[in-house]
Amino acid sequence: MNLSQSSQAPAYWIVVPAAGVGARMGADCPKQYLPLVGRRVIEHTLERLLTLPNITGIYLVLGVDDTYWNDLPLAQNNRIHRVAGGAERCDSVLNALEQLHEIALPDDWVLVHDAARPCIHIQSILHLIEQVKIHPVGGILGVPVSDTLKQVNDSVIDSTVDRCLLWQAQTPQMFRFGLLRDCLKRGLIEGKLITDESSALESYGYRPLMVQGRSDNIKITRPEDLAIAAMLLQQV
Repeated sequence: MNLSQSSQAPAYWIVVPAAGVGARMGADCPKQYLPLVGRRVIEHTLERLLTLPNITGIYLVLGVDDTYWNDLPLAQNNRIHRVAGGAERCDSVLNALEQLHEIALPDDWVLVHDAARPCIHIQSILHLIEQVKIHPVGGILGVPVSDTLKQVNDSVIDSTVDRCLLWQAQTPQMFRFGLLRDCLKRGLIEGKLITDESSALESYGYRPLMVQGRSDNIKITRPEDLAIAAMLLQQV
């Protein structure tokens, strides 16, 4: 798919938040730098994103004290631009957008993807782009919830939650640069609860599109997720 069909077509930028420490992994380094099938987690993620056609640039948000990135070969890739992270994910993403503000146009597209999702399929991203490029707000990848959900209070089950309308949000999440930047800035100033990029827009009445992705687009959060990701990557 050719993403830039004319000189007036919007640019496509990728932001990869990778400033977290991954405390739930209990590892001696941030989870994005854990070894995974011969590489680091973050290398698998970025190498896949770099294969997307006509992406203008990737803005990688790292912790200010990150000492791991410069030792990786990808640190020399001139399509990847390092940005200092913030206190929370939303701060980190906004830092990248503020750096992009000098060169990006309001109608450019930004795709935000978790560094800890190394199993993303490029076809899923291209499907997201195809579905969202004419949507007035933007959209995200996700999958319908398949497990039975319980509402729990103090370790006791109160009720079973109807899952029919529930989806599990994934990344990438794709929005116009100007709209995403404005909603994140405003949301942080006003103290909104921002758990992902979509929630920032939702809090101001926007209704992003949900695009069905794949259940194997897992996010590495706990130690057992590494083994699952390794199995998935070796199947390709």
